[in-house]
Amino acid sequence: MSNLLAALRLELFLARYSPAAKVTVLAPALVCLARYVLVWFNQAAEQARAGLIGADDFALAQSWNAYGHFVDGVNTGLMILALLLVAVAAHDFSSERDNGAIRHVLIRRAGRASIVLAKLLRLHLLGLLALALLGLAAWAGAALFWDFEPVVEDGFELIGEDEILHEIHLGLLMAVIPLPAVIAFGMLVSVAAQSATQAVTLALGATLAMDIFKALFGERAWYLYATFHPSLLDQSYLREVARLVRGFSDVLVPDRFFVFNTWAPVIAALALAAAAVLLALRRRL
Repeated sequence: MSNLLAALRLELFLARYSPAAKVTVLAPALVCLARYVLVWFNQAAEQARAGLIGADDFALAQSWNAYGHFVDGVNTGLMILALLLVAVAAHDFSSERDNGAIRHVLIRRAGRASIVLAKLLRLHLLGLLALALLGLAAWAGAALFWDFEPVVEDGFELIGEDEILHEIHLGLLMAVIPLPAVIAFGMLVSVAAQSATQAVTLALGATLAMDIFKALFGERAWYLYATFHPSLLDQSYLREVARLVRGFSDVLVPDRFFVFNTWAPVIAALALAAAAVLLALRRRL
């Protein structure tokens, strides 16, 4: 335990001055806000055009409902965060092995397992900070550009704010659960690779490959943690929440999906982290 705490203190000290750590924390929120600005300008142009030719009042009203844009912004931020976390994790151990810093830490008093676990803990703390900043930026930005209100059509409330908030909370929880597995996968690649460049390339390449091919596996993709976090080819529940909060009633998600979303990423995170530690114990540094 003392070895782990010593290694963790070192990791936290390095994180204070690391450009990669700052980018990981700030980039998802900034990308989310940039999306809001672009969407708002597009909507303003569409509204001006609709005023000239006439448009569906319901569709126009829903385009200015903040809940849908909040979910879209968080979804985009989480996609960026997942890519950043896997890249930073892949670069972390391998770069320090390349420049010899790992040997100095080992000589001091921290063991190999302690080093890997400390890096995993530090990356999880960065992820938590990024999530907190993303949530605040997404909510504040959505409130600035649009109005939070229930979905109403012809005086009938399709979905109330209590139900909207419940779905958003569930969607966010389901989207965040896979992030530890994302970090652990990047760390395993970092330990296994021959260089930092190779590690980052393999980690990002494998992540994008899983994203591309998971749609071909059907329900068997539910065993893969990458199925459940927001991505370019999104299959996460948060994508469905974006439709629900806009009043669409044709969203049907089987209960088994939530069971796999809860447990498959947790099991993957534990297995990948254990594999990273075991490989670090056997590798020549």
